[in-house]
Amino acid sequence: AMTPQRVTLITLGVADLARSKAFYAAMGWTPTRDEGEVVFSQINGMVLGLFGLGPLAKDQGRPDAKLGKGAITLAQKFATEDEVDAAYALALSSGAVGLKAPEKVFWGGYSGYYADPDEHVWEVAHNPFWELNEDGSLTLPTDAD
Repeated sequence: AMTPQRVTLITLGVADLARSKAFYAAMGWTPTRDEGEVVFSQINGMVLGLFGLGPLAKDQGRPDAKLGKGAITLAQKFATEDEVDAAYALALSSGAVGLKAPEKVFWGGYSGYYADPDEHVWEVAHNPFWELNEDGSLTLPTDAD
């Protein structure tokens, strides 16, 4: 049976698909499939899609919808604070807007935020209590650990 706790595809609505493709390419992302109105990149065990806002709203069955932004945070966790700083700097040099420079945070980690060209918010962080897998994916420790 399939596990209900999973995400297989995250799709971001974007105002200018060419601009977003260029931004994510500058961040080191490689598109796996380009379907014209939507572009897909393979990521750790799932896929990230970039979909024009109008075509995405139409695909959702609500062509006149004003799609929102910034109410969800995508996050990349890193093994060290230096890696967080490097990822944040790369994002800004690629066209992102800095929201909060990486800094030590109250819970004992290190975290910063930026917004992509469509104001989708990304967090870059190091959590010393969550060890990353070799491929950069995350498996949460359980209470038994």
